[in-house]
Amino acid sequence: MFNNRVKIKELLQSESTGRQVVVMGWVRTFRNNQFIALNDGSTNNNLQVVVELGLLDEATLKRITTGASLKVTGEVVASLGKGQKYEVKAQTIEILGDSDAEKYPLQPKKHSLEFLREKAHLRFRTNTFGSVFRIRHSLAFAIHKFFNDRGFLYLHTPVITASDAEGAGEMFRVTTLPFDNPPRNDDGSVNFKEDFFGKSTNLTVSGQLEGELGAMAFAEIYTFGPTFRAENSNTTRHLAEFWMIEPEMAFSDLEDNMNLAEALLKYLIGYVMVNNREDLEFLAQRLQEEEKQKPQAERSELGLIEKLEFVLNNAFERITYTEAIDILLESPAYKKKKFTYDIQWGTDLQSEHERYLVEKHFKKPVIVTAYPKEIKAFYMRQNDDGKTVAAMDILAPGIGEIVGGSQREERLEKLEEKMAQMHIPAEELSWYLDTRRFGTVPHAGFGLGFERLVLFLTGMTNIRDVIPFARTPRNCEF
Repeated sequence: MFNNRVKIKELLQSESTGRQVVVMGWVRTFRNNQFIALNDGSTNNNLQVVVELGLLDEATLKRITTGASLKVTGEVVASLGKGQKYEVKAQTIEILGDSDAEKYPLQPKKHSLEFLREKAHLRFRTNTFGSVFRIRHSLAFAIHKFFNDRGFLYLHTPVITASDAEGAGEMFRVTTLPFDNPPRNDDGSVNFKEDFFGKSTNLTVSGQLEGELGAMAFAEIYTFGPTFRAENSNTTRHLAEFWMIEPEMAFSDLEDNMNLAEALLKYLIGYVMVNNREDLEFLAQRLQEEEKQKPQAERSELGLIEKLEFVLNNAFERITYTEAIDILLESPAYKKKKFTYDIQWGTDLQSEHERYLVEKHFKKPVIVTAYPKEIKAFYMRQNDDGKTVAAMDILAPGIGEIVGGSQREERLEKLEEKMAQMHIPAEELSWYLDTRRFGTVPHAGFGLGFERLVLFLTGMTNIRDVIPFARTPRNCEF
């Protein structure tokens, strides 16, 4: 029976010695034919298993190699060596799976993140990725707890959809039609009436529009699922498949929206700092060593844990887009031509501008509101000035935009007017417009990119390192 095993994290945290335990895990190192460093993924800390001379025959000793999996029965004893409080004095050792020491890619040495991306199927076994994905798990759990505790309903929105919520057009097509000879209309266009769904469909870019339908019945809902962008961006900040958290709240305005988003971020940071302290400290040390390789001017002023504590303990700065533009135009960075992208009212803020506001000017997270209506989506509520919309973006240190949201346009005539301006067919979204025809209410919502959140919490710098199996241009392994 395997269910009687004790997890290494639990064993190392316990205060009892002299008890018999069964532990299982993978060998990290084996020294002097006597000391096995065993890890089962529950913690970065290895359990030292002591093998007395004569316990195992020579053939078995040779099979205890890095990467091999073991079942160890033994006694928990106080450790005489440095680095661990307890160890296990082995009584029996069973090798569950061999690992060829010469072929195993993860030798007991430091590997670059680029190398580990090439071995993504094994990188979970390293300390760095162990910490990253335990934190990712905690964040996912905490997201559900945060919304559940506030009475939100978890709504599963579709992965396959016929709508383009963002109007961006960067979508993955879903079809069963033959690629080499699809049925065509008289004008040469593809006849989707013969497709599986009888119409053109794609992978979702957002669950927001469907989420709004739920909010119009349950008042407060949230979605948490995969979204897709067929955007040919090979950067450290973009993925073709990523996860989004998208709450939608009826009877809410932009201020309610900002308050909820700030409360969510602070809750999640607090949860991880309590429940993943060991992993955070490991990643903080790793980041500190990485920062030492950078020029002094490029180093972060705060360590990872200090940064998280600072965000947790300070109110987010709230400014308008117009105020943000004014700050950037007056900045030394702009005057010395250090920005790659130009700045003027009406253009979208680039990552370098967002990070300047957060990291150099305010030195804390910033919520920017009242963006020009021309650069935002059709569903955002138009402000009385006729130029801006009730949008809000939250900018975080290290990554720029982490949350994007708005008060939704609840006025039918305004929404139809905006859709016409943007050439969005009203008949295709008649179901969406029904929420404004029948009992419309002020409502708001936002999207939080889960991987960017994990980046922020872990101090990692490449988004491909915080998702188990990255989907990027020219890359779809596993």
